[in-house]
Amino acid sequence: MSPQHLAEPLHVYLNDHLTGAFGGAALADRMARTHPSRRADDLRRLARDIEQDRDALVRIMTRLGVPVRRYRTWLGLAGERLGRLKPNGTVLQRSPLSDLIELEALRTGVEGKAALWRALRAIADSDERLDRVELDRLAERAAEQARTLNGWHDAVSAAVLAPRPGPGPGAGPDTVL
Repeated sequence: MSPQHLAEPLHVYLNDHLTGAFGGAALADRMARTHPSRRADDLRRLARDIEQDRDALVRIMTRLGVPVRRYRTWLGLAGERLGRLKPNGTVLQRSPLSDLIELEALRTGVEGKAALWRALRAIADSDERLDRVELDRLAERAAEQARTLNGWHDAVSAAVLAPRPGPGPGAGPDTVL
């Protein structure tokens, strides 16, 4: 395979999204496992859907003859783990701000995934290897995930960012999601 073939825009684009999909699936899975909140079942369902979307992307890549760059999947997983090191106002414990930042990261990933499905849908009429019905279904699921995350984001933003009396920053519940 020539170096030029490896740099085909579709190959690069899909592998870029696959990197994000692995990171997003790992983040969703960790959030589902570590949040003992009233949204735990919804988080588990969201994590499962995101994993299924990632797997759908791999199947689509296979149908298109786009090789999966395994090192890119590791980059996505490493990125999720590095994201845990963000400053959040506390040193040794989880901050309620972490919920907000993680929701925003997931929401950004879901919006990118929706754009991916739309981009593939735009070329589906000229490439019989792409299933238009599948892409429409995936796009609708991404839109539903975005609506869900937007609702959670509003609730978590109000809980985390609202001024509250007390000892200062970080006061309040450990987990607001």
